[in-house]
Amino acid sequence: MKKFASDSVCDYYETEIRMDVICLRYYFELVDTEGNTCYYGNYDFTSTAPTDPDRMFDCPQTLREEEMLAVPEWAANKIVYQIFPARFASSRPVDESKWYQIPIDFREDLQGIIDHLGHFKDLGVDVLYLTPIFESPSTHKYDTVDYYKIDPGFGTESDLKELVQKAHALGIKVILDGVFNHTSPDFFAFRDILEKQNRSAYRDWYYWEKMPLICEQGKKPNYKTFGYHGGMPKLNLQNDVTADYFIQVGRYWIESCHIDGWRLDVGDKISHMFWRKFRREMKLVNPEALIVGEIWHYAGDFLNGEEWDSVMNYPFYFSVRDFVAEEKISASKFWENMGSLLGNLHTNVIPVLWNLLDSHDTDRILSICGGNKEKLKIAAALQLLLPGMPVIYYGDEYGLTGAGADCRRGMAWDARYQDLDIYQWYCTLIRVRKQYRCITEGTTSDVQINDAEGILCLTKEWRGEKMVVCFHAKTGQVNFPQFIGMKNVLTDTSFDGIVKDYEAVVLYQRLAQENEFI
Repeated sequence: MKKFASDSVCDYYETEIRMDVICLRYYFELVDTEGNTCYYGNYDFTSTAPTDPDRMFDCPQTLREEEMLAVPEWAANKIVYQIFPARFASSRPVDESKWYQIPIDFREDLQGIIDHLGHFKDLGVDVLYLTPIFESPSTHKYDTVDYYKIDPGFGTESDLKELVQKAHALGIKVILDGVFNHTSPDFFAFRDILEKQNRSAYRDWYYWEKMPLICEQGKKPNYKTFGYHGGMPKLNLQNDVTADYFIQVGRYWIESCHIDGWRLDVGDKISHMFWRKFRREMKLVNPEALIVGEIWHYAGDFLNGEEWDSVMNYPFYFSVRDFVAEEKISASKFWENMGSLLGNLHTNVIPVLWNLLDSHDTDRILSICGGNKEKLKIAAALQLLLPGMPVIYYGDEYGLTGAGADCRRGMAWDARYQDLDIYQWYCTLIRVRKQYRCITEGTTSDVQINDAEGILCLTKEWRGEKMVVCFHAKTGQVNFPQFIGMKNVLTDTSFDGIVKDYEAVVLYQRLAQENEFI
């Protein structure tokens, strides 16, 4: 077995075996630094190698194959673009004084997104993720009134079908936001309870303490909610009828509009039982549908093959924020954090983790970086030059800023609000990521870290290619004479051995003949 990751507590080892037997029995041979040997089989340590199969670990081939975590192959290492539809684009003239401000009521439409599909293609986006688009009284739409109706401010079901069809024609997938943890108080089931109280046929669709329900502004609700917001009553998905309703919602939009999957809002607040059933039903409709949960901490219990394919990788967000933007942690600690994910999550999950720098729920990355463009650039390099699915929040590619609610300001379509230097940097990173598969699929053969100078340098190899991906997250100049002469594919120049302030370099070398693997 070879060590493939480390964190502050553990080293993680792995090996790959091929088996064609009914059942594989195995044990571990452990050798310490002084040459002493012991053996570990069937959760027991022994001083001699076990010979009895019952003293070994057991791996039934068919059972393990059936329980393998299978994620959609199309999604691996693809680039996601997050859209907050109410503030992204309009098919109608927009008053500039309303557009470039903290969003209050202004709403835009799906047609505006359709009109800008060329932007995604030019940037190199593979997946569009839209925050909720179903009928709701709010700008954010996380308080759904009707799950079977596109919000009239956004358009119609026909508009969604057109968006999906035209996106697919460009090779771009579309993921919708599923808010199945809670609803609006105007959702038909909750409204019926408010009207009929204990006589309502829907009284078991929610968690309530006593009747009558208290649903008034300024008063504490006597039912469970999202957070402490009485305007978002929490659904009881332990009730089979309720669960079946929302599973049918999930199926409907995959079947009717051919969306490519769901991002699941506050998914960790809903039971594993529901998600297991949800996954089975979505995969029956489309086995290639991508299921991504929102969770802000470690999510291994949701990623065992029975529930989600992936998660919004907030541990990545926190690590980049702490390492680059706020300089609270060292390069070693950042890499340990990545090692913890690598070591504790299934291998198949790593290429589909949604690695984000910001979202509609955080300050924008440039604001987190205090307006420092060079910090933003190195953060974007970490996001786009490591395995996983980078999630670009709309406008980050133009250097959009915004903290608090202002993180949802209008998209910078006017050239006066666009930072084209940042845009070109994103384009370059994406081009290099797509051109050199070694970056995302290569084996890491060497890691060099210098905490004093803020250096993380990875050497990767894949099918006769060698790439050195180096991140410098501090000021100053660092020398790498051993790499002089390699091609820096980010600048298309020969590397002079010097890495400057907050700079990333990607060096390329061919190790084999061009036709060796044909």
